[in-house]
Amino acid sequence: MSTVPLTQRQEATSRYTPRGPLGFGGASLGNMYAGIDDATARATLDAAWESGARHFDTAPVYGRGLGELRFGQALRQYPREEYEITTKVGRIIRAEFAPGGSAVDTQGPGGHETSLFVDSLPFRVDVDYGYDAAMRSVEDSMQRLGLGRLDIVYVHDLGSDHLGDAWEGHFDLAENGCFRALRELRDQGAIGAWGLGNNVLEPPVRALRRADPDVIQIAGRYSLLDQSALDELFPLCAERGVRVVLGGSYNSGLLAGGPFYDYRQPPADKVAARDRIVAVCERHGVDVRAAALQFGAAHPVVSTVVPGTKHPGMARQNAELLSAPVPAELWDDLRAEGLLRPDAPTPA
Repeated sequence: MSTVPLTQRQEATSRYTPRGPLGFGGASLGNMYAGIDDATARATLDAAWESGARHFDTAPVYGRGLGELRFGQALRQYPREEYEITTKVGRIIRAEFAPGGSAVDTQGPGGHETSLFVDSLPFRVDVDYGYDAAMRSVEDSMQRLGLGRLDIVYVHDLGSDHLGDAWEGHFDLAENGCFRALRELRDQGAIGAWGLGNNVLEPPVRALRRADPDVIQIAGRYSLLDQSALDELFPLCAERGVRVVLGGSYNSGLLAGGPFYDYRQPPADKVAARDRIVAVCERHGVDVRAAALQFGAAHPVVSTVVPGTKHPGMARQNAELLSAPVPAELWDDLRAEGLLRPDAPTPA
């Protein structure tokens, strides 16, 4: 059985080690699926801070700038040196309007992300992985956040799930475009590190082979329901000293009792697997969400897990779940039922 202590880290060989093990994922505060008011967003971020989170992740596309504005307003009250903020490039938020004042999106063939957000700001979203777009995007993000320095900037959703078959052409553009821009900004000290943020595996794997990202953020591909990051991504990260920020531990909510998997209606096999995982957890008196968070955090390349929520109580609960007791026998049973791969590390 493969086990590692939950606190095991490899900072000495890492390019950049994000703060962890608990972070906060910010898509929900861009009004994903349902809207909340600014006061609730502020209270949720305050609760995350009070619970120990010091790594905060957002992106321009979360509510077309709304998420970044909310993060900036909330975090401004805290000492800058005590937290880490990450955002993304790849889509430009433009103050342009369609006839009638409605927002326009120019997405790739697979693009659907802006439809996930309700009550967004009335701006236009353009896909652009070029050099100039990245420079403008970083400056715009700094202004929305009210910060003169960013800790990590990811190239966002440079993959087939959002761009369809055109993703490889966008990747070629990005290599001498936003990759180069972010390296320059890192070397100038305007950002601390750069990387890729994806829900699919091929783009970060390709980037690790052809470029020099400092950090990888991957969502949904290392969880109780999907351990495919073990095939290539995590071994490459370990080889190159690149740490991982892990999103999607609940697979868009399915593991937490929600109706979605990867932002869509879940396939039947994933629902069946979820039900079997829940049954094992219930036999051991463990909340499946605790098992989900702790499983992801246990891999040695993972520095930080970033569950997201739009409720202050859940922000506090995520911190409690990450440290809740989970018996070793639970992991043994998940393996015995074929729900965990034999090579997946589990908490000691």
